[in-house]
Amino acid sequence: MKRNIIISAFIIITLTFSSCASRSKDEVEIKIDDLLSEMTLEEKIGQLTLFTSSWTQTGPTMREGYLNDVKQGKCGNIFNAHTAEYTSELQRIAVEETRLGIPLLFGYDVIHGYKTIFPIPLAEACSWDLDLIEKSARLSAKEAAAAGLHWNFNPMVDISRDPRWGRVAEGSGEDTYLGSLIASAKVRGIQGDDLKDESTLLACVKHFAAYGAAQAGRDYHTVDMSERVLRETYLPPYRAAIDAGSATVMTSFNELDGVPASGSKYLMTDVLREEWKFRGFVVTDYTAINEMIPHGFAKDTADAALLAMKAGVDMDMQGGTYLLHLQDLIDQGKVQEAAIDQAVRRILKAKFDLGLFDDPYRYSDVDRENQVVLSKEMMDHSREAGRKSIVLLKNDAIDGKTLLPLNKKPKQLALIGPLAHNQMDILGTWHASGDASKSTTVLDGIKEVAPDIDVVYAEGCKTYGEDRSGFAEAISVAKRSDIVLMAVGENYRQNGEAASRTNLNLPGMQEELMEAILDLGKPVVLILMSGRPLTIENLSQKVPAILNTWHLGTKGGSAIADVLFGDYNPSGKLVMTFPRNVGQIPIYYNMKNTGRPFKAKDKYTSKYLDVANDPLYPFGYGLSYTAFEYSDLSLSQSTMRLDEDLNISVGVTNTGSRAGEEVVQLYIRDLVGNVTRPVKELKGFKKISLEPGQTQLVEFTISAEDLKFYNQDMSFKAEPGDFLLYVGGSSDADLSGKFELIN
Repeated sequence: MKRNIIISAFIIITLTFSSCASRSKDEVEIKIDDLLSEMTLEEKIGQLTLFTSSWTQTGPTMREGYLNDVKQGKCGNIFNAHTAEYTSELQRIAVEETRLGIPLLFGYDVIHGYKTIFPIPLAEACSWDLDLIEKSARLSAKEAAAAGLHWNFNPMVDISRDPRWGRVAEGSGEDTYLGSLIASAKVRGIQGDDLKDESTLLACVKHFAAYGAAQAGRDYHTVDMSERVLRETYLPPYRAAIDAGSATVMTSFNELDGVPASGSKYLMTDVLREEWKFRGFVVTDYTAINEMIPHGFAKDTADAALLAMKAGVDMDMQGGTYLLHLQDLIDQGKVQEAAIDQAVRRILKAKFDLGLFDDPYRYSDVDRENQVVLSKEMMDHSREAGRKSIVLLKNDAIDGKTLLPLNKKPKQLALIGPLAHNQMDILGTWHASGDASKSTTVLDGIKEVAPDIDVVYAEGCKTYGEDRSGFAEAISVAKRSDIVLMAVGENYRQNGEAASRTNLNLPGMQEELMEAILDLGKPVVLILMSGRPLTIENLSQKVPAILNTWHLGTKGGSAIADVLFGDYNPSGKLVMTFPRNVGQIPIYYNMKNTGRPFKAKDKYTSKYLDVANDPLYPFGYGLSYTAFEYSDLSLSQSTMRLDEDLNISVGVTNTGSRAGEEVVQLYIRDLVGNVTRPVKELKGFKKISLEPGQTQLVEFTISAEDLKFYNQDMSFKAEPGDFLLYVGGSSDADLSGKFELIN
């Protein structure tokens, strides 16, 4: 839907100017300066204000007060407003009914899909497939842009080592190296090569900074760490997203070093703008400026607005503090209007970059929306991404044969569990406007993939509460079946934002239901669906086969069925460690050693009395329906100078009977450092595909850059010394070599 409406003389000039075939950056800046000179202070502050749209049963709506703010130029940006028709009408108000006709910017949380939902980010990271991840971001942006959106509050790149924190579902796991590569891939996917392409969106890297390290895994809680840990572990993924061109950054809710992020000049100015040369704009998370008051950092909303502006925050999401107080703060001489102008420039620049001054309605095209949203392209990718995100945790043999994959010969399967035929929960947390009516459940997927199988379904219990009334039916169904599939785990509300948990067992009566079914002696496949690693040590000892499927999105049921019946050989590898119990948390693969490393027979070494030190399933772990053997690890040299590269090669052989994919992982340990170093660090990986019996030589190259760390004086450099190198299919790889770095 396009409208040819140009009201003010200013807009006529702007559109004429911006329609030139070539428009340099300098020309855009000149035009922004001209526009700034026309704006009142109130209109400038309006560009720094972001308010929400709402939804009712009848569709999208705007609160009357916010609509009046738009008309008066007091609100230049809206979030949660989408669909082409609705955004077009809001845009019409902005360009027709305001004095200067400046277009609105529409933002939304498109975390893993808009209407068509792809796997939750934690799941998709387990694919270790950067091209796939970039494509998911690309298609999510394409679908959202077709619905009138300009701006995506994504990627979420927070590193987290604590699965109690519900928002691990939105991130890429515990590793900085992998998380940084994924951050870059997502920014490229969301923004494409040209923001004027109507299928791209502005990216917004979040949450800056270190939100994933909330104490006790409790959402919004305090974060406290050394600058060394901040810079080595938590900051690199944000930096990678900025280097990839992320147009915007979102502040985090947490404090860091005693200062809430939205009031941190160190983060928003010193690091982000001066050190990293970020040129986009910074937006807060929802009411984060106001929340500096309960933090105990600001005395009132005026003080909070002052602190945020001084820190370098450009846009206030939902809090209204800038709208309420910036005028007075300028009148009092506490804020300079030049600071307001600079923030406005950044926001107007983003609107120019999107082409909104060329055509304010370019994203609000109903015909394109109808063609793109929930299209076959989207559905096919949802299924493909889902298959590649599944991690096979266990597949023991029964009577000499592994339980998975199942064959498609007629037999009776029991499918039991609250997530077996559930269209909503399979979408996962933050599923945007995902249409649950389009979801394929596990039951649907089995019927689609193996139509000759007689599958009988029973819910058994809910994912919450203490209702056991469905147990009898589930046990009856299991008794008369050859194999039992148990689809259990978390519902979509039991992880994500504001969904921290101290008990990571199966919620509700699900574990009790599992025990009742296991007591029947039937072969059982556990289909574990969740948004975080769960503590399943008890079940892992009793169940012969476990598929960790996470929450896979719209075509999740089809993807699960593809893996169950061997139409796709699982290749996922964990990006978060599975603890044995919550008492081990935080637990992650690249922890540091102690002065008293574990010795089984020596009490006075670092260990627990009641559980092993090692995790249930380590980072990088994942099985296949085939087997891979590593051999012939070779290093190009035993010593490496600071200005040299080291080449590593290893042979990988598919020793099984099926074609399969393997993620070959390279880890390094710096044995002695100016400060202590982790026991292992991921420094490279390659995903390869091998036919049965095929061997491939996999090669890696490392340089001194890969060996750098922050030493005692916070210099970032590599130090001469001895290093161990490990290659294998997970972080517990034991095929190793050694080299020395010399000056």
